[in-house]
Amino acid sequence: MNQKRLYILLLCILSGYFVSLTGISVGWMIGAFLMGGIFSLWIPSWIHPAEGSPGVPKYWMFIGQWILGVELGQKMNTGVFHLFIENWLYVITILLVSILFSLLSGYFLWRFSQTDFLTSFIGTAPGGISVMPIFAEEIGANPALVSIIQIIRVLLVIGTVPLLAIYWTNSSEELHTRVIASDASVGAHQLFWMGLVVLLSVGGSFLAKYLKFPTPWLLGSMIVVAILQAIGGGLYKESLTVIYWPHWLLVISQLLIGVSIGSRLTSRMFVGIKRTLLVGSLGSVGLIMVMALCATVMSKVTDISWITAILAFAPGGIAEMAATAVALDADSTFVVVVQVLRIGVVITVLPTVFKFLERRITKKEISMTK
Repeated sequence: MNQKRLYILLLCILSGYFVSLTGISVGWMIGAFLMGGIFSLWIPSWIHPAEGSPGVPKYWMFIGQWILGVELGQKMNTGVFHLFIENWLYVITILLVSILFSLLSGYFLWRFSQTDFLTSFIGTAPGGISVMPIFAEEIGANPALVSIIQIIRVLLVIGTVPLLAIYWTNSSEELHTRVIASDASVGAHQLFWMGLVVLLSVGGSFLAKYLKFPTPWLLGSMIVVAILQAIGGGLYKESLTVIYWPHWLLVISQLLIGVSIGSRLTSRMFVGIKRTLLVGSLGSVGLIMVMALCATVMSKVTDISWITAILAFAPGGIAEMAATAVALDADSTFVVVVQVLRIGVVITVLPTVFKFLERRITKKEISMTK
């Protein structure tokens, strides 16, 4: 690793540690994000990366997502799928509400700022910063503006949803005790399973990348570990929760994801976009409020907890909400399933809608000028 980037990582660890002392579930991620953003916007000469880029290597985010995927895969069970099947009508309805509201936010962003049509709608789409900027570049939108809008939304989500969840429940202390207890003893059997899981999950991530899955390092490792979990439980009556997978790996995951998100910020991205930031932020706040209301309704009419519901429907992206779900001991698998389903709709259905609307609007503007 470049020595100067190592300094950045150490400072992000320190920032994450101090934020984690506040009791916020994803404090490590928030602290690393803030420090990473500071170094992206203001980089002293003594710490500037040798190749002249303010960002960090992409594999930092990949490693963070891979660790998180293994963590989630260990939690996979058939219960969450039964839960999804039992409540599919509520889930689909709320997902449609979130997508429709994001389209409304995109419309206001387009009308009341100088942002172009595609960038406005892609930027406000609830897909997460690990997917939407790449997606924006593929269809001709502005990936820099999309990144900014998505980053603002993620910052608002991870800065408010965990606080709401902590207010809603007092389970954080109980979670800490459970995790520490699972790390108490390490045997050769656990280390063997850990090595096998690492090898197979890395292979699964590469396969998911080849198949063009969204967030392949997260989904690929999660699916492989879930399959191993099912095989172990079915053939050997033994789950993979006995593997050695210490809690500090999740902390590393949060740090790597946080600093990778923060490092996307550059001062050039903020030039002349004050109105975009204002309108985009208001739209994100509105979407978060609507999803919190939907989560409250769903928790009242189903057996799904409020924490699980808000994390499943919050417009923060797969990796970000999955990390928060694990930290809060919510039903992380259900959260990932719902987030993946929404992203699947966003990247498969909405592009056609956006292109159609753009052509209609362009034709209308041309006819009005004649």
